[in-house]
Amino acid sequence: MGIPTTPVVTRAFKDLALSTAANKGMPRERITFTPHPIWGKTAEQIWAYLNGDDPVSGKPMMKEMVDYLTQPLVPEELKSGMVSPSVGPPTFGPDTADNLQQYYCDNGMTDYLPIILPTEEKVAAMLKGTSHHPDEVVGKMAGGLYEPWSYTVRQVAINAVMAGARPEYFPVILAIAASGVSALGSSTTSFAYSMVINGPVRDKLTMNYTIGAMGPFAQPNATIGRAWTILSRNLGNAGIPGDTYLGSQGNNLNYNNIVIAENEKDSPWTPFHVQKGFKTEESVVSLFAGEDLRQGHGAKHAGVLENPMFDEQISDMFGTLLGLFGALVICDPLVAKRLVEQGYDTKEKIANWLWKNTTLPVKDYKQQAFVYQFDYPRAIKGQEPWATWYKMPDDALIPRWARAEHINLVVTGGQTNAFFQVGNLSYRSSISIDRWA
Repeated sequence: MGIPTTPVVTRAFKDLALSTAANKGMPRERITFTPHPIWGKTAEQIWAYLNGDDPVSGKPMMKEMVDYLTQPLVPEELKSGMVSPSVGPPTFGPDTADNLQQYYCDNGMTDYLPIILPTEEKVAAMLKGTSHHPDEVVGKMAGGLYEPWSYTVRQVAINAVMAGARPEYFPVILAIAASGVSALGSSTTSFAYSMVINGPVRDKLTMNYTIGAMGPFAQPNATIGRAWTILSRNLGNAGIPGDTYLGSQGNNLNYNNIVIAENEKDSPWTPFHVQKGFKTEESVVSLFAGEDLRQGHGAKHAGVLENPMFDEQISDMFGTLLGLFGALVICDPLVAKRLVEQGYDTKEKIANWLWKNTTLPVKDYKQQAFVYQFDYPRAIKGQEPWATWYKMPDDALIPRWARAEHINLVVTGGQTNAFFQVGNLSYRSSISIDRWA
């Protein structure tokens, strides 16, 4: 736009900043770097940063920024152009299966566990799991700040083979790929991801939705979840530490994500996909993104709920959740049935109760970092309910989420005990599996 600018980036993101500039066609962009971290520092400490040196260039930071904004570009800085990979004749990999496994690991193409090698025969067999043409474009996915990559049915099939999936699982994996939602986020927060699978496909694939439903006890659950991670790496340019992945500690759930086949047979409530407008007989996968899971117990005193519902415990658990994301409450059928006996005959009723009764003071709400970054700008624009919340007294109690719809419930498990789990996870989208059969 003709206005001089210079990005200011903390030192921890040096490589990401330089690679992003290069990939955007500005390999010599002027960038000022600050010490890391900025978060949690006092105003005095931040001033000390500004009055000190750029930790990368070693130059006084303030003078460097002024020079970047006022001095003409030198010839080297005027160079531009996109970074393009070289394209040569096809090559064939290492000479043994073990060496090929290592080749995939060394090039960041796996989750670093052994894969099924995607031979032509295995890929061809996987492609028989769908009626769609191998060259049909399935969707697009982006890792980090880069432009999204597009991919075909054949490319998704290669990654499905690598994950250990069978051809009959392929429509589910294609539906996930079609969503464009990556299972490896680029935030410094170590995100987790989840899927809820509904409809006849659960029994067709013999998915586990009873005892150990979310554990490593069924091939379709395990490999479909793993395929989401592997295709995110290879087809969405995601999961490159320091570049397209910045989660400070990482998240073990990323290995095969949280796969939930809803136990529709034993649930007293409407299946999740029907809540989202699909028919009972349709097969659907619904995706969630957020942080993690916490486990709670829905029974007290010899298995009988003492209170009208498990309000104390779930409220305590909700108190640890970040309002930036929604809540996904995963109930064993025993919990769901007892709640129905107590009058909560729909998921919507209990979600509304939880929304109204799990609150926090306005003062505590305003002190959360994400609120200042995301909710405060909405309040300034007059958007509700944030505008009203910001006008309320510090000791006033408000819901943790803007709407009850941010709380979702699903049912899975084998009824050996009245347990539930709560995920700090937001609903993203629901995709038809039948469309990809």
